[in-house]
Amino acid sequence: MEGANKFGIEINLLTGRYVATFYNDRRRSEWPPHVARLFSALVAVWAEDGCDSQERTALEWLEAQEPPAIAASDAAPRISVPCFVPVNDTSIFGPRMLDKKSKIVYDLQDQLNIELASKNINHQKILQLRQSLFEAQRVENKLDLTKSNIASATQLFPEHRMKQERFYPSVTPDDARVTYLWDESPPDGMDSVLDSLLRRIVRLGHSSSLVSCRVAPLLPTPNYLPNRAGDVMRVIGRGQLAALEQKHAHHRGVIPRSLPSVSVPYGRIGVAMPVEQAILPDTAGQWIVFEFAHGSRNLPATRSVEIATIMRAAIFSYAQDPIPEEISGHMSGGQPTSVPHVAFLPIPYAGFEHADGRLLGIALSLPNSLSISARKAVLLAIGSWEGAAGRANLQINLGSGRTHGKGHAVGQVALDSLERSAIMMFRQRTPSNLLSLRPAVWQRRSRKWISVTPIALPKHPGRLNRGTSATRARAWAEAESSVADACTHVGLPRPTEIRVSLNPFIVGAYPSIRFPAFTQSGVGGRQVRRQLVHASVVFERPVEGPLMLGAGRFLGLGLMRPFPSTKPDAFDEANGE
Repeated sequence: MEGANKFGIEINLLTGRYVATFYNDRRRSEWPPHVARLFSALVAVWAEDGCDSQERTALEWLEAQEPPAIAASDAAPRISVPCFVPVNDTSIFGPRMLDKKSKIVYDLQDQLNIELASKNINHQKILQLRQSLFEAQRVENKLDLTKSNIASATQLFPEHRMKQERFYPSVTPDDARVTYLWDESPPDGMDSVLDSLLRRIVRLGHSSSLVSCRVAPLLPTPNYLPNRAGDVMRVIGRGQLAALEQKHAHHRGVIPRSLPSVSVPYGRIGVAMPVEQAILPDTAGQWIVFEFAHGSRNLPATRSVEIATIMRAAIFSYAQDPIPEEISGHMSGGQPTSVPHVAFLPIPYAGFEHADGRLLGIALSLPNSLSISARKAVLLAIGSWEGAAGRANLQINLGSGRTHGKGHAVGQVALDSLERSAIMMFRQRTPSNLLSLRPAVWQRRSRKWISVTPIALPKHPGRLNRGTSATRARAWAEAESSVADACTHVGLPRPTEIRVSLNPFIVGAYPSIRFPAFTQSGVGGRQVRRQLVHASVVFERPVEGPLMLGAGRFLGLGLMRPFPSTKPDAFDEANGE
């Protein structure tokens, strides 16, 4: 998106504030407004006003464009405090009863609409459908109260209504205008069609976030560009309109739903670099986290590579061929790729006072440089896996038939995604109560980083614990130099301080000698065994994670944690992580 911009959409925030939650953090405000949210608002007004065919064509043209650049000012976030509000959907009827009767009404309404739109109208059939619809609506509105739950009925009264915690984060921008900029102009006449759609949008995000939208009369210089290191934003892609229609057919605007979208990192330009501006390694990016079920949290971190390899194979089995090299890590000829690619990172319980090193979950780490097509391929694979599992937990098989405890298979691990995938929106997620599974813990800026799984050195340093003292000293110096090389390999400067050991520097981590030997293909295809060491590194400037170092960084080795670690809160200690 480096060329001259030719088309823009302008949003004006009428109240001077923008109220919308970030897609994976209910307490964080979204800024600038994500283009996927704008597109959904366009689709909503289009559908409400009769689904005009010309407007549909305009929407399909817009979704086919590359992610736009954005011009937006700085914005001051409002402190987000919890609000406890009454539950609005309290009912004395069970959800199954309502769903069953509502589905009959919706199906009959759809059939009637199809008949009314038909070229050859069958008046007799229309009359029958209208009569059936009338009866179904009458039954829907006259449910049997004798089968209702008394406890649910009492919650209809104000003094008994339950309250749920809600957050309404917002920002106040310096300039209440945001402009999205594309480098393609719409076909003749289509800009006026889009302008008509835009002028019918009244809000963006929360209902209190009132807006006025139009095709931009002037095209400002953008300061947010896609596919640059920075915050992830949700954009649109081909098929977005069809995906929204499909989701609406399922949720009907009643049950909870999420926005189908593609995530793309946006970097801000034209901003003076502060002295303590954080450095972003190649490994920085978005995490998709899967939490292990309670019965599956009996695996030590020493099995990280094994778990990562099996998880990788599971994702590959649901991915569409050909698998992009940014996911597989290999080019079409089988050679290792030179570009950053998806990493599979088992997450251990480490860095807390009572940490014991067991695995709590696994993250798919998507680097910021990942292309839109590769990012979409990952989400499609996860969605296909979830679709095959239905509403059950996902399973990975470790190949053991033994059982442990109350019938839990040692060779089978149950896990569930902590955020909705772009495909299977109906699966309900809640943020994990375990601090170690929160990406922010691993992404925090810090000058000091400590390994929680050992680093597989890219170059063998020699024998670290054998030979003369001079030989061992040279080997340890080579190990430190190899760790420094691992840092520069992911785009970081050489550390100002490096400490290397076979034993961990953080509570809960296992000594490197407890981990199985890690081998990789070397020159000529022969297997090369990598030396495993723990390390503590300090940089001159803060580094923003997640950070993984060494030859095994795509399979769970060399996972680094910022220091000092986040202190466990009371809930974390009560649950023992």
